[in-house]
Amino acid sequence: MADPTPPPAATASAPPKAPKPGNQTLRMMGLPALPSKLPSRNWMIFWAVSTTITAAIIYDKREKKRATARWARAVSHLSKEPLQDGLGQVRKLTIYLSSPPGDGLRVAQDHYTEYVKPILAASGLDWEFVQGRREGDVRAVVAERVRKTRRGWEGEGEQTQDQEPTREEMIENIRKTRGIEDYSGVRGDVVIGRHTWKEYMRGLHEGWLGPLTAPPALEPIAVEATEIPEGEKPAEDAEPKPKRPPQPRPYNTTNDYPAESLPLLAPNEFSPAAPIREPHILGFLNTPTRLYRFFNRRKLADEIGREVAAACLCTYREFKELPSSESASPTADDLKYEQQTELSWEEKDWIKSTWKEEDPKEAAESGVTEKVRAHSIAVDSRVASRMRRFEIAPQDEARAREIVVPEEEVEGWTKGSLRQLYRWGVAKASKPKGPIIGDVDVE
Repeated sequence: MADPTPPPAATASAPPKAPKPGNQTLRMMGLPALPSKLPSRNWMIFWAVSTTITAAIIYDKREKKRATARWARAVSHLSKEPLQDGLGQVRKLTIYLSSPPGDGLRVAQDHYTEYVKPILAASGLDWEFVQGRREGDVRAVVAERVRKTRRGWEGEGEQTQDQEPTREEMIENIRKTRGIEDYSGVRGDVVIGRHTWKEYMRGLHEGWLGPLTAPPALEPIAVEATEIPEGEKPAEDAEPKPKRPPQPRPYNTTNDYPAESLPLLAPNEFSPAAPIREPHILGFLNTPTRLYRFFNRRKLADEIGREVAAACLCTYREFKELPSSESASPTADDLKYEQQTELSWEEKDWIKSTWKEEDPKEAAESGVTEKVRAHSIAVDSRVASRMRRFEIAPQDEARAREIVVPEEEVEGWTKGSLRQLYRWGVAKASKPKGPIIGDVDVE
């Protein structure tokens, strides 16, 4: 028998809730409603970290440009100075750079292009390069230039009839025939990196204290020939690759300095030099150090700009003698020259193979005739007392600090594009509009 009680009637569905009133301004502009809650914790962490890193990179890049532009403006007045009689030559600097330990020459070239070149270009000065791809190339060039100067004093640099003139000699002869006088003032050297500074110091001592003639050649190192097993044919000789010119051997050693004499015609002051820092560190474990330096490139640009500006303005001083101990009365043996401590902090970043003594066979294959970077800088007092160091004057530094670089000169592409778009819109809106007049010739 069926249940006499009928099932309860279905209740009517509740009416839908009215939507919450949103922001009337956003709704009239056609924008969607803002979310009613914050993103999740993970999204908040992601956006906070990403925004912080992006802001740090943009800020450092802008301030690096500002520091370089400030020092470039501080020396820009030199480019407006007229030449003597219209036929003189401008002051020329010599830029010494070489490949850092464990890396190639391109790294040093990029460092020069980013920090040094903008200031030199703004000064209007001329400069020449001495680039070393191997250890010892800069040392050989510096020493040979000094020896060439000494040969000119002693009359040994005269060209014979059978000897062909070099490119530099041909240019010098053309200038003499046209009455173009050489620059007679102080020139200067810019040495980039501690590794290049060591070779520069070694080349100066070799050129001024060493002999003018090359020492007798040493016996070549015999290389063992590889045996070819029977039944195998030797590989066909491929096209010979062009070899680099051999690196000249040093004319003396650091132990020969005390026994050698300085030329009588040596000047009392050598050409001033400016050692420029080049921080370079390799290795995965050094990533925190590399990140710290990457986010503080503005400080590096300011320090390098100060040194390069001092070289452009030609303000220099003598190198100092620093006591190696903190005793009250240091003896003569405790004195340490400032040249030995320049950029010495860069050595702790060099790779371990830099300090390893090379095998004679490996040295013969690489073409390096003397390892300079692995040894401390040996300084002779006669050469050290004649060296000068570029240093900016306090009034020039104060004048550079007061220079205000416009924001448009250091801003990025995005901000610059928005600024141009805004100016275009303002110019369009403010353009005067005349009355609309039809063709008056039509009746």
